[in-house]
Amino acid sequence: MNQQPVGTKFWTPLRLVSSLIVLTLVALFGLSSCNSTNETSNSIPTSTPPGTAPRATVNSGLSSLPPSVLQAELQISDGSQIKLANYSGKVLLVNLWATWCGPCRIETPELVRLHKEFQARGVEMFGLSTEDPEASAETVREFVRAYKVDYHIGWAPRDVAGTLMQGRGSIPQSFIISREGRIVRRFIGFNPQITPPQIRQALEDALAEKG
Repeated sequence: MNQQPVGTKFWTPLRLVSSLIVLTLVALFGLSSCNSTNETSNSIPTSTPPGTAPRATVNSGLSSLPPSVLQAELQISDGSQIKLANYSGKVLLVNLWATWCGPCRIETPELVRLHKEFQARGVEMFGLSTEDPEASAETVREFVRAYKVDYHIGWAPRDVAGTLMQGRGSIPQSFIISREGRIVRRFIGFNPQITPPQIRQALEDALAEKG
């Protein structure tokens, strides 16, 4: 899929129709995920077919975030840069997504609600797009405004996304990270009935862990 030129409105008629189709499919089948491969240079090769059922697994292939992920400079949509290592000692939710991914658009309002619920308890949330940061900059900023996203939104460098995905390339993916940096739970795909309460419980479990 070609990237939109800078300045193009996010909610075009085609996007509105596409979103309605995705919502209908979710309502009918209750399952939703996208293949993370797209036409940008930042895409991640994957053998995971699109449309796989949302699921969660305790074993993500990683027991904790490696230094290469913690120390990576992450570009944020407001122009700043951050490192996950700067949030050591906090419970983190790291979400891999893309603006073109219908299930990601459906999941975002739920993440916004979860952020409002857990923000005061010290949970930090990061939405990292797998798109090319230069080609998708304006589209991502329009997405943030349209969905009133109030948590950190930026981009996952190719090596960071690849390390986290461990060959499972469907998006969205979410990782719940404990204060000690342990991956408490990994979620692949999104089910509007099942996934939000599971993420909420995983955050509660991470907050309850003793350091």
